[in-house]
Amino acid sequence: MEWSSEVIRSRQNRAVVELCKLTDRKAREATKSFRFDGVKLFCEAVKNGVELQTVFIKESRQNAVQTLAAEKGLFQAFEGEGRVVILSDDLFDKISEEKSPEGIICCAKYIDKLQKNITISNSADFLSMKNEQIVLLESVRDPSNIGAIIRSAAAIGVDRLIVSADCADIYHPKAVRASMGTLFNQPIDRVADLAAAIKGLRFSDRRVFAAALDGRAQTLGRFPIQAGDCVVIGNEGHGLTEETVAACDACVMIPMTDRAESFNAAVAASLLMWEFAQKIGR
Repeated sequence: MEWSSEVIRSRQNRAVVELCKLTDRKAREATKSFRFDGVKLFCEAVKNGVELQTVFIKESRQNAVQTLAAEKGLFQAFEGEGRVVILSDDLFDKISEEKSPEGIICCAKYIDKLQKNITISNSADFLSMKNEQIVLLESVRDPSNIGAIIRSAAAIGVDRLIVSADCADIYHPKAVRASMGTLFNQPIDRVADLAAAIKGLRFSDRRVFAAALDGRAQTLGRFPIQAGDCVVIGNEGHGLTEETVAACDACVMIPMTDRAESFNAAVAASLLMWEFAQKIGR
Protein backbone atom coordinates (compact mmCIF):
# COMPACT_ATOMS: atom_id res chain seq x y z
CA MET A 1 0.00 0.00 0.00
CA GLU A 2 1.00 3.59 -0.57
CA TRP A 3 1.47 5.59 2.64
CA SER A 4 0.25 9.18 2.67
CA SER A 5 2.99 11.65 3.55
CA GLU A 6 0.59 14.19 5.03
CA VAL A 7 -1.83 14.16 7.92
CA ILE A 8 -5.42 14.78 6.84
CA ARG A 9 -7.25 17.22 9.12
CA SER A 10 -10.31 18.18 7.08
CA ARG A 11 -13.56 16.23 6.94
CA GLN A 12 -13.96 17.56 3.39
CA ASN A 13 -11.01 15.49 2.19
CA ARG A 14 -12.22 13.30 -0.68
CA ALA A 15 -11.09 10.01 0.87
CA VAL A 16 -12.78 10.90 4.16
CA VAL A 17 -16.00 11.92 2.40
CA GLU A 18 -16.10 8.62 0.48
CA LEU A 19 -15.49 6.67 3.68
CA CYS A 20 -18.32 8.41 5.52
CA LYS A 21 -20.71 7.68 2.65
CA LEU A 22 -20.30 3.96 3.32
CA THR A 23 -22.65 4.18 6.29
CA ASP A 24 -25.38 4.30 3.62
CA ARG A 25 -26.41 1.06 1.87
CA LYS A 26 -26.89 2.71 -1.53
CA ALA A 27 -23.34 4.04 -1.44
CA ARG A 28 -22.01 0.61 -0.45
CA GLU A 29 -23.87 -1.11 -3.25
CA ALA A 30 -22.87 1.53 -5.81
CA THR A 31 -19.17 1.18 -5.00
CA LYS A 32 -19.25 -2.47 -3.84
CA SER A 33 -17.27 -1.30 -0.83
CA PHE A 34 -17.78 -1.35 2.92
CA ARG A 35 -16.10 -0.02 6.04
CA PHE A 36 -15.20 -1.46 9.41
CA ASP A 37 -13.46 -0.08 12.48
CA GLY A 38 -11.02 -1.60 14.91
CA VAL A 39 -7.90 -3.70 15.27
CA LYS A 40 -9.69 -7.05 15.58
CA LEU A 41 -11.55 -6.65 12.29
CA PHE A 42 -8.43 -5.36 10.56
CA CYS A 43 -6.48 -8.45 11.62
CA GLU A 44 -9.28 -10.82 10.59
CA ALA A 45 -9.64 -9.09 7.22
CA VAL A 46 -5.95 -9.47 6.43
CA LYS A 47 -5.92 -13.09 7.62
CA ASN A 48 -8.82 -13.91 5.31
CA GLY A 49 -7.48 -12.09 2.27
CA VAL A 50 -10.10 -9.33 2.17
CA GLU A 51 -9.15 -6.71 -0.42
CA LEU A 52 -8.41 -3.50 1.48
CA GLN A 53 -8.73 -0.31 -0.56
CA THR A 54 -7.85 2.30 2.04
CA VAL A 55 -6.68 2.02 5.64
CA PHE A 56 -7.20 5.12 7.80
CA ILE A 57 -4.91 5.39 10.82
CA LYS A 58 -5.14 7.77 13.75
CA GLU A 59 -2.07 10.00 13.88
CA SER A 60 -1.16 9.14 17.46
CA ARG A 61 -1.59 5.40 16.77
CA GLN A 62 0.58 5.21 13.65
CA ASN A 63 3.58 3.59 15.32
CA ALA A 64 1.38 1.23 17.31
CA VAL A 65 -0.37 0.01 14.14
CA GLN A 66 2.96 -0.53 12.38
CA THR A 67 4.23 -2.52 15.37
CA LEU A 68 1.03 -4.59 15.43
CA ALA A 69 1.34 -5.35 11.73
CA ALA A 70 4.92 -6.48 12.22
CA GLU A 71 4.14 -8.64 15.25
CA LYS A 72 1.20 -10.39 13.57
CA GLY A 73 2.81 -10.69 10.15
CA LEU A 74 0.27 -8.39 8.56
CA PHE A 75 2.54 -6.26 6.42
CA GLN A 76 1.09 -7.89 3.29
CA ALA A 77 -1.94 -5.69 3.95
CA PHE A 78 0.22 -2.72 3.07
CA GLU A 79 1.69 -4.22 -0.08
CA GLY A 80 -1.41 -4.23 -2.31
CA GLU A 81 -2.91 -1.58 -4.57
CA GLY A 82 -4.58 0.43 -1.80
CA ARG A 83 -3.21 3.19 0.36
CA VAL A 84 -2.76 4.21 3.98
CA VAL A 85 -4.11 7.60 5.05
CA ILE A 86 -3.14 9.26 8.33
CA LEU A 87 -5.87 11.28 10.03
CA SER A 88 -5.51 13.79 12.82
CA ASP A 89 -6.74 12.47 16.16
CA ASP A 90 -9.65 14.91 16.25
CA LEU A 91 -10.87 14.01 12.76
CA PHE A 92 -10.44 10.28 13.34
CA ASP A 93 -12.49 10.37 16.53
CA LYS A 94 -15.29 12.26 14.75
CA ILE A 95 -15.71 9.72 11.94
CA SER A 96 -15.02 6.54 13.90
CA GLU A 97 -18.04 4.38 14.73
CA GLU A 98 -16.42 3.00 17.88
CA LYS A 99 -17.07 4.42 21.34
CA SER A 100 -13.38 4.03 22.14
CA PRO A 101 -11.56 4.26 18.79
CA GLU A 102 -8.60 1.89 18.46
CA GLY A 103 -6.93 3.92 15.75
CA ILE A 104 -7.73 2.09 12.53
CA ILE A 105 -10.61 2.17 10.00
CA CYS A 106 -10.64 0.07 6.83
CA CYS A 107 -12.43 0.44 3.53
CA ALA A 108 -12.65 -2.87 1.66
CA LYS A 109 -14.18 -4.41 -1.45
CA TYR A 110 -17.22 -6.69 -1.23
CA ILE A 111 -16.25 -10.33 -0.77
CA ASP A 112 -17.87 -11.51 -4.01
CA LYS A 113 -16.20 -14.93 -3.98
CA LEU A 114 -18.15 -15.83 -0.82
CA GLN A 115 -21.21 -13.61 -0.73
CA LYS A 116 -23.42 -13.48 -3.80
CA ASN A 117 -26.81 -12.49 -5.13
CA ILE A 118 -28.16 -15.62 -6.79
CA THR A 119 -31.19 -16.39 -8.94
CA ILE A 120 -32.86 -19.75 -8.56
CA SER A 121 -33.29 -20.84 -12.18
CA ASN A 122 -33.49 -24.55 -11.53
CA SER A 123 -34.15 -26.59 -8.40
CA ALA A 124 -31.22 -28.76 -9.42
CA ASP A 125 -28.93 -25.82 -8.60
CA PHE A 126 -28.99 -27.03 -4.99
CA LEU A 127 -27.72 -30.51 -5.76
CA SER A 128 -24.14 -29.18 -5.67
CA MET A 129 -24.75 -28.14 -2.05
CA LYS A 130 -26.00 -31.54 -0.91
CA ASN A 131 -23.23 -32.03 1.66
CA GLU A 132 -23.52 -28.55 3.15
CA GLN A 133 -25.31 -27.54 6.32
CA ILE A 134 -27.58 -24.67 5.31
CA VAL A 135 -29.61 -22.18 7.34
CA LEU A 136 -32.07 -19.71 5.80
CA LEU A 137 -33.13 -16.26 7.02
CA GLU A 138 -36.25 -14.34 6.04
CA SER A 139 -36.63 -10.59 6.63
CA VAL A 140 -34.19 -10.35 9.56
CA ARG A 141 -33.95 -6.54 9.60
CA ASP A 142 -31.60 -5.71 12.48
CA PRO A 143 -28.00 -5.57 11.21
CA SER A 144 -26.68 -6.48 14.65
CA ASN A 145 -28.81 -9.64 14.57
CA ILE A 146 -27.52 -10.51 11.11
CA GLY A 147 -23.94 -10.08 12.30
CA ALA A 148 -24.55 -12.17 15.43
CA ILE A 149 -26.14 -14.94 13.35
CA ILE A 150 -23.15 -14.96 11.00
CA ARG A 151 -20.84 -15.24 14.00
CA SER A 152 -22.82 -18.17 15.44
CA ALA A 153 -23.01 -19.88 12.04
CA ALA A 154 -19.23 -19.74 11.69
CA ALA A 155 -18.68 -20.96 15.26
CA ILE A 156 -21.10 -23.87 14.89
CA GLY A 157 -19.91 -24.85 11.44
CA VAL A 158 -22.82 -23.88 9.19
CA ASP A 159 -21.54 -24.10 5.64
CA ARG A 160 -23.89 -21.61 4.01
CA LEU A 161 -26.46 -18.98 4.92
CA ILE A 162 -29.24 -18.19 2.45
CA VAL A 163 -30.90 -14.83 3.16
CA SER A 164 -33.91 -13.13 1.62
CA ALA A 165 -33.29 -9.91 -0.28
CA ASP A 166 -35.06 -7.83 2.37
CA CYS A 167 -32.76 -8.91 5.19
CA ALA A 168 -30.47 -6.28 6.67
CA ASP A 169 -27.33 -5.62 4.68
CA ILE A 170 -24.53 -7.97 5.75
CA TYR A 171 -22.07 -5.13 5.04
CA HIS A 172 -23.77 -2.66 7.38
CA PRO A 173 -21.11 -1.48 9.87
CA LYS A 174 -23.14 -2.88 12.78
CA ALA A 175 -23.42 -6.27 11.05
CA VAL A 176 -19.71 -6.39 10.31
CA ARG A 177 -18.89 -5.46 13.91
CA ALA A 178 -21.31 -8.01 15.38
CA SER A 179 -19.87 -10.75 13.18
CA MET A 180 -16.45 -10.19 14.81
CA GLY A 181 -14.73 -10.89 11.50
CA THR A 182 -16.53 -14.16 10.71
CA LEU A 183 -18.26 -12.35 7.83
CA PHE A 184 -14.91 -12.49 6.05
CA ASN A 185 -15.06 -16.29 5.59
CA GLN A 186 -18.77 -17.19 5.71
CA PRO A 187 -20.51 -18.16 2.43
CA ILE A 188 -23.80 -16.25 2.14
CA ASP A 189 -26.29 -16.30 -0.74
CA ARG A 190 -28.89 -13.57 -1.12
CA VAL A 191 -32.07 -14.59 -2.98
CA ALA A 192 -35.09 -12.65 -4.22
CA ASP A 193 -37.38 -15.68 -3.91
CA LEU A 194 -36.87 -17.55 -0.65
CA ALA A 195 -39.75 -19.95 -1.40
CA ALA A 196 -37.95 -21.00 -4.59
CA ALA A 197 -34.79 -21.65 -2.57
CA ILE A 198 -36.77 -23.83 -0.16
CA LYS A 199 -38.25 -25.71 -3.10
CA GLY A 200 -34.75 -26.25 -4.48
CA LEU A 201 -33.50 -27.61 -1.18
CA ARG A 202 -36.45 -30.00 -0.92
CA PHE A 203 -35.86 -31.10 -4.52
CA SER A 204 -32.37 -32.18 -3.45
CA ASP A 205 -33.91 -34.56 -0.89
CA ARG A 206 -33.62 -32.28 2.12
CA ARG A 207 -36.19 -31.51 4.77
CA VAL A 208 -36.73 -27.83 5.49
CA PHE A 209 -38.17 -26.77 8.86
CA ALA A 210 -39.84 -23.42 9.51
CA ALA A 211 -39.09 -21.92 12.91
CA ALA A 212 -42.70 -21.06 13.66
CA LEU A 213 -45.39 -21.54 16.27
CA ASP A 214 -48.34 -23.26 14.70
CA GLY A 215 -50.40 -26.37 15.22
CA ARG A 216 -47.96 -28.65 13.41
CA ALA A 217 -44.82 -27.40 15.14
CA GLN A 218 -42.52 -30.06 16.59
CA THR A 219 -40.50 -29.25 19.70
CA LEU A 220 -36.78 -28.84 19.20
CA GLY A 221 -34.87 -31.73 20.78
CA ARG A 222 -37.85 -34.09 20.73
CA PHE A 223 -37.78 -35.34 17.16
CA PRO A 224 -35.02 -36.90 15.03
CA ILE A 225 -32.96 -34.55 12.88
CA GLN A 226 -31.34 -35.99 9.78
CA ALA A 227 -28.23 -35.06 7.84
CA GLY A 228 -29.17 -32.39 5.31
CA ASP A 229 -32.05 -30.93 7.32
CA CYS A 230 -32.38 -27.15 7.06
CA VAL A 231 -34.15 -24.54 9.16
CA VAL A 232 -35.61 -21.13 8.27
CA ILE A 233 -35.59 -18.26 10.82
CA GLY A 234 -37.87 -15.27 10.36
CA ASN A 235 -38.29 -11.59 11.14
CA GLU A 236 -37.70 -10.31 14.67
CA GLY A 237 -41.26 -9.14 15.19
CA HIS A 238 -43.43 -11.04 12.74
CA GLY A 239 -41.63 -14.32 12.21
CA LEU A 240 -42.01 -16.12 8.89
CA THR A 241 -44.53 -15.33 6.17
CA GLU A 242 -47.33 -17.78 5.49
CA GLU A 243 -45.85 -18.46 2.04
CA THR A 244 -42.53 -19.48 3.52
CA VAL A 245 -44.09 -21.68 6.20
CA ALA A 246 -46.24 -23.37 3.55
CA ALA A 247 -43.16 -24.05 1.42
CA CYS A 248 -41.44 -25.98 4.24
CA ASP A 249 -41.87 -29.64 5.20
CA ALA A 250 -42.73 -28.94 8.83
CA CYS A 251 -42.38 -26.44 11.66
CA VAL A 252 -40.09 -26.45 14.68
CA MET A 253 -40.43 -24.54 17.94
CA ILE A 254 -37.95 -23.89 20.73
CA PRO A 255 -39.37 -24.82 24.15
CA MET A 256 -39.50 -21.94 26.62
CA THR A 257 -41.34 -20.75 29.72
CA ASP A 258 -44.41 -18.53 29.66
CA ARG A 259 -42.36 -15.61 31.02
CA ALA A 260 -41.45 -14.48 27.50
CA GLU A 261 -43.24 -14.44 24.15
CA SER A 262 -40.22 -15.26 22.03
CA PHE A 263 -36.44 -15.40 21.72
CA ASN A 264 -34.31 -12.73 20.11
CA ALA A 265 -33.82 -13.72 16.45
CA ALA A 266 -30.06 -14.16 16.81
CA VAL A 267 -30.45 -16.26 19.98
CA ALA A 268 -33.15 -18.41 18.36
CA ALA A 269 -30.98 -18.90 15.29
CA SER A 270 -28.02 -19.95 17.44
CA LEU A 271 -30.07 -22.49 19.38
CA LEU A 272 -31.53 -23.98 16.21
CA MET A 273 -28.20 -24.10 14.40
CA TRP A 274 -26.48 -25.75 17.35
CA GLU A 275 -29.19 -28.38 17.79
CA PHE A 276 -29.29 -29.24 14.09
CA ALA A 277 -25.49 -29.42 13.94
CA GLN A 278 -25.29 -31.65 17.02
CA LYS A 279 -27.86 -34.08 15.70
CA ILE A 280 -25.94 -34.62 12.48
CA GLY A 281 -22.61 -34.96 14.21
CA ARG A 282 -20.98 -31.59 13.56
